Amino acid sequence: MSVVWTPPDDVLDTTRIGVFAQRCGLRTHEELWRWSVEEPEAFWSTVADALGVRFHQQPTAVLTGTMPEARWFDGATLNYTEHALGTDDDLDRPAILGRSQTREDVDLTFGELRDQVARARRVLSDLGVGRGDRVVAYLPNVPETVVAFLATASLGAIWASCALEFGARSVIDRFGQVDPVVLVVAGGYRYGAKDVDRGEQVREVRAALPSLRHVVDIGYGGFRVAGAELWADLLDAAEPLPGAEPVAFDHPLAVLFSSGTTGRPKPIVHGHGGIVVEHLKNHALSWDLGPDDTLLWYSTTAWMMWNALVSGLLTRTTIVTLDGHPSHPDLLWQWRLAEATGTTMMGAAPGFVMACRAAGVDLSGLDLRIRTVGSAGSPLPPEGYAWLYEQLGGEVFLNVGSGGTDVCSGLVQGDPLLPVRAGRISGRALGVDAHAWDEAGHEVIGEPGELVITSPLPSMPVGLWGDESGERLRESYFSTYPGVWRHGDWIVFEPDGSCVVTGRSDATLNRGGVRLGTAEFYRVVEEMPPVADSLVVHLEDPAGGNGELLLFVALADDAALDQELRDQITKELRTALSPRHVPDRIEQVPAVPRNLTGKKLELPVKRILQGKPLDEVSGPDTRAVLEPFVAMAR
Repeated sequence: MSVVWTPPDDVLDTTRIGVFAQRCGLRTHEELWRWSVEEPEAFWSTVADALGVRFHQQPTAVLTGTMPEARWFDGATLNYTEHALGTDDDLDRPAILGRSQTREDVDLTFGELRDQVARARRVLSDLGVGRGDRVVAYLPNVPETVVAFLATASLGAIWASCALEFGARSVIDRFGQVDPVVLVVAGGYRYGAKDVDRGEQVREVRAALPSLRHVVDIGYGGFRVAGAELWADLLDAAEPLPGAEPVAFDHPLAVLFSSGTTGRPKPIVHGHGGIVVEHLKNHALSWDLGPDDTLLWYSTTAWMMWNALVSGLLTRTTIVTLDGHPSHPDLLWQWRLAEATGTTMMGAAPGFVMACRAAGVDLSGLDLRIRTVGSAGSPLPPEGYAWLYEQLGGEVFLNVGSGGTDVCSGLVQGDPLLPVRAGRISGRALGVDAHAWDEAGHEVIGEPGELVITSPLPSMPVGLWGDESGERLRESYFSTYPGVWRHGDWIVFEPDGSCVVTGRSDATLNRGGVRLGTAEFYRVVEEMPPVADSLVVHLEDPAGGNGELLLFVALADDAALDQELRDQITKELRTALSPRHVPDRIEQVPAVPRNLTGKKLELPVKRILQGKPLDEVSGPDTRAVLEPFVAMAR
């Protein structure tokens, strides 16, 4: 793969990771990564010291035990909120730039953020919220959500959030697991040109959570929730209660939920300390963020990228909260916001990048300050790299990564010490002992294998909610390779450390004993007009034959799948990939089913076509989009 960006000659002196490397007596990413995984105690204690972690009580040990019982920074106490509110020198600097299609701009300096968090802390305390209680939010990505989260964390209470577009059943399936005492809501929002009232959904959620003692409405965009206390009134009347409760390093900070693709969403508990040190490492060293930066990354409150966005505050970076249709009134909306807010790092999902490319979006008329583009969520094809560099110029650093909700960060990604190769992720994240293993547990290079982590990370879950024995956590991550984290992705590592994630390992295609990743299919097929989206599954033959490889395509512009297009797809797959990649059948579908975070539902489709009932393979979030495949299975 061609190199499209190389580190500048002065990278060691002009980037945070370069300065950090020199502090450690090292000069290259490879040296730094190897030290980080071979001497994790030294690495993570240096991260905490160099990046300003503030312990109330110092740890008695950095790392004790092994996975899955490993413990980090035993004896230490701290609080996430303290780290997010900046220093006294930051009070007049912008902290949050709130941009919305529902209302006017709402901006907060660090001083104003401190004041609002202190008032919200008093409000929650007066509502009876204390250490260990759960506060949940059915909210859009707006400044009030950040304030409520930081106030919750400051009390040692535990946060969980859902996007406002989630249906009531989806919200109940998540919040019902954690028995919340306070629910913070909005009564509706504007999505593009459409007003969306969520009053009925809020009523259903409220009725289904018997543990609730209070419902608070942020009064968003003129929508109101009947019988709820009004957030603004409570804050205005509250005397500030500054400070933050020191808690243990592994004290629960937030519960993040898995996508719920194949059943009830998994409640993943992340701790204060693990998120502080991981996000400081990630944001300062991999993303090179600091006080002069502005971070814009479109996300809903249901995705771990929302937590990562908020953690921009840890590096005293200004964050932009966005709420609205991501491409309304057109695909330039986010780019224009990046220009208006002075964004220096922008998150651009692969689907968004490829949509901009397909639509011929031209950024040349904008005065952009972007120096880093982050991309995650699915593989970015080489054509996406080419479009970004064509539009933004050769000096922009493109940092493509992959990780997940399970660790609330990236596992493989770039940093300014690594070159960028089109179509590849640059390397392993610092501290992440990532490898590709075959079924026997042997490392493989240059061919697909299971993505595994062979030594612990501070941001691995402190547990799954309600899993007191730890049995469910062990089954989820450690049952395939005892003592080794199996992430669930299928990945190829090259000898130079760069890599490609080829799909979820449970959706990998095994045809005639050869494993094929789904991502390479999509890259080829979705470049072909008029294919708008695609999904591929393999139905194994119980008798041991090749089984059946099925490709489903959604077409643009009311196009129809005729024999000519079928032949074109077949020829392109055979030529670009191999004869093994030629599907046995190609079928047209109205839309490719995706979960609420945008991932294709390959495994549920496969199980439905194998005869499994819809209720067994799908949660309520994804049932409707899978119905066409139920009819097909019949």
